[in-house]
Amino acid sequence: MKHKLREYRVLLLLALLVVNNSANAQSIIAAVSSSMFLCSDHTAMGCGANNNGNLGDGTTVDRLTAVPAGTMSGIATIGVGFGYTLFLKTDGTVWACGNNYQGQLGQGTTGSTSPVIVPVQITALSGIVAVAAGQGSSLFLKNDGTVWACGNNYYGQLGDGTTVDKGTPFQIPSLSGITAIASGGNHSLFLKNDGTVLSCGYNFHGQLGNGTSGSFSANSTPSPVTVVSGITAIIGGGYHSLFLKNDGTVWACGGNNYGDLGDGTTVNTPTPFQISGLSSVTAMSAGDNHSIFLKSDGTVWSCGLNGSGQLGDGTTTDRHTPVQVSTLSGITEISSGYAHCLFLKSDGTVWGTGDGFGLGDGTMVNKSTPVQINGICAIATVGIGESTASATELSLYPNPANEQFFIESSAQDATVEIFTINGQLVYSQKIQSAKTAINIEDLSGGVYFVQVKSAKELIVKKLIKQ
Repeated sequence: MKHKLREYRVLLLLALLVVNNSANAQSIIAAVSSSMFLCSDHTAMGCGANNNGNLGDGTTVDRLTAVPAGTMSGIATIGVGFGYTLFLKTDGTVWACGNNYQGQLGQGTTGSTSPVIVPVQITALSGIVAVAAGQGSSLFLKNDGTVWACGNNYYGQLGDGTTVDKGTPFQIPSLSGITAIASGGNHSLFLKNDGTVLSCGYNFHGQLGNGTSGSFSANSTPSPVTVVSGITAIIGGGYHSLFLKNDGTVWACGGNNYGDLGDGTTVNTPTPFQISGLSSVTAMSAGDNHSIFLKSDGTVWSCGLNGSGQLGDGTTTDRHTPVQVSTLSGITEISSGYAHCLFLKSDGTVWGTGDGFGLGDGTMVNKSTPVQINGICAIATVGIGESTASATELSLYPNPANEQFFIESSAQDATVEIFTINGQLVYSQKIQSAKTAINIEDLSGGVYFVQVKSAKELIVKKLIKQ
């Protein structure tokens, strides 16, 4: 009996780690002319530019097809910055490889010109549930809601009130109750548990969303992003920021030279505004000068710079309002790199468009229409996902559901919780009997995850709200 209870505790711990990390978890990660893939066995593979050793394979040899990231295992999610990679393990430790000139690998030094080609542990960190990597700045979210940082701090993007690079991770003062983190080119975003957002760093284009722009001076202390509330996800692009609200709308601010913000103009905007025409959005991602959006129906929409075909609409024409990515449906995850995008389909296949060097299709030819990427591992499902290994019987019906659904469970003294696909808790109720009716008429249509949590285990099932 003791052995069985121990197994239950392990299951619960892993499930909670997945839930806490969901807002930032990715299984496909596009970067600067490179890509990383999280495998279902919690190993990783990578392809593309590797001159800094950022693929973690022990070399600095560029790879046109995906190769294993050395002997790394137990990986929960991956963060990729400009020439370096962060690996978050399921035990809450972080490992890193690649360029460490500004201290972004957290090894206690700055100024090193020698790349780290085999991932090394950042020993100053533990209990980490999310990572974010930018242009030499690294952010780490702990399980207590605090944020730690190291690396490039030229514009104050590390949020400690200075502009001094840091080689060792430190706790960012004044930040608490944080549920998600994001790194842009040289700015940082922090999502609080009340649905508001804080920002710091470079703000010349208005990417901090505080109503100001045009200053080269650093904003070195996190301050509120104006207007937005009810936010469930945050994304930092090269020069712009995106915010997903709990009603499926997207708000944006910052650089807009190529139509990055999707408002039909090329005018920078320092105050967040709602992108018209976008609804039922469940995920978003941003590249250097482009943005992509995943809708609840599995389609993807994109806008901004398209010189490499990264918008996936079959052209290389910049788009100032979102257009649908050609030929794609059934998409469950998206990721934008500097000039390419990756898409994970519900059948487990991965597709890509844009800069050919990062697509891993064996060529360096740019693609303006998504192509399937072969030769990679079975891709992991990260973030909040279905968990079926359970000693408890659980039925959820009807599914899809409209105004209500029923849960039949043998769990004792359990709680049912409903999360958005981005990890935002939207419903919680105690299970009073073996069959419980759950009213969801106030929820927007889309994909949700229903978790039943007891003292012994946690079970998660997918729900579609019509």
